[in-house]
Amino acid sequence: MSVAWYDPRIARGTAQQLTRWHQRLKAGDKAIGWKLGFGTADALERLKLGAPLVGYLTQETQLRSGEPVSLAGYTRALAECEVAVYLGKEVHRGATRDAVLAAIAGIAPAIEVVDLDASPDDVTAILAGNIYHRHFIVGARETNRGGLVDGYSGTIRHNGESSAVERLHPTGGDYVELVKHVADLLAAFGERLSAGQVIITGAVVPPLTVQPGDSLGFKFHNSPEITARFTA
Repeated sequence: MSVAWYDPRIARGTAQQLTRWHQRLKAGDKAIGWKLGFGTADALERLKLGAPLVGYLTQETQLRSGEPVSLAGYTRALAECEVAVYLGKEVHRGATRDAVLAAIAGIAPAIEVVDLDASPDDVTAILAGNIYHRHFIVGARETNRGGLVDGYSGTIRHNGESSAVERLHPTGGDYVELVKHVADLLAAFGERLSAGQVIITGAVVPPLTVQPGDSLGFKFHNSPEITARFTA
């Protein structure tokens, strides 16, 4: 996977994003981890990217399962069902695949809520706005050394209608390569991917449009379901 932090669009957008992140932490927010976006083959080609875009997660936008999600002020609300990767060890720039496998301590279902409120074509603006992020929910960690999901399946329940997800592989590549990418990019900006952090790795199916009154649930075949309720 090519890491293109030398792309001037990514350099500008990530610098702005991390400045805002530091401001939030200084104001008392707590770092939770990172998020990936625009990792599909179509998005990478359309935006001329070598790898998915990276954003941040903090406590301020984290919700509990079942907690209402207000969509007041949203332009276009979307919800993404994702796999969260938990890190048990720090991952350094240039880490080997074996080192990343050893660092991944578990996985969990996750839901991210985004607001597509600006052009999806301006990479710098997308990054500066933290890739449209508004809220996220992460389920209980399931021990899974290496984040290997072969044989895993899932279920998405949207407004009571269930659909099966036969494979939980991320749109942006395998989980080891995605973790390596986040670690390498953060290191290029003087940051690090630390033990205890979580990465939500991108939608496992296309994002769902949501509106007030909708409900969404997501689970692995052997995990408790996490849910979101959307309100005005």
